Amino acid sequence: MSSEKVVVFQCGNEDYAVPVEHVISIEKLEHINPIPHLPNYLIGLMKIRGELVPIIDFEQILYNRSGVDHDVARIITMHTEDISIGLLVKEAKEILDIASDDLKQIGLVNYTKTQYFTSVANLENRMITIVDPSILVRSLEGIKDIQSYLESVKKEEQASL
Repeated sequence: MSSEKVVVFQCGNEDYAVPVEHVISIEKLEHINPIPHLPNYLIGLMKIRGELVPIIDFEQILYNRSGVDHDVARIITMHTEDISIGLLVKEAKEILDIASDDLKQIGLVNYTKTQYFTSVANLENRMITIVDPSILVRSLEGIKDIQSYLESVKKEEQASL
């Protein structure tokens, strides 16, 4: 039987997950450099393993409130087809193997604001919504500008070597 390995995390009171192949690392919330005039979901840039990574507040996207103040908040660093991002979540909980039979496609993928929800794992005592990081990033307003900025910073760093 096939399964999907995911990293489960909490936002609000709900469980969400991203496929493990997208995850680079899980970090503590350290110093974030805020940048003025960014969209409200983007709290700034954080240097992770020598690379500047935009930090996206998932709780802000989902519930329109910040998740920065949680004691157990974590940054799930992920690579997508377009850019590496850090997803600020309330708590990173576990790595889980979910049987393909337990994954149900949901009609919400047709709703433009939640296209990044690809399926729901309907388990015995909980539901976990699966998020596609690449679709999430593409759905965010202003992310192309951030991507261009990060590429220009990287070029400047390489030119100065």
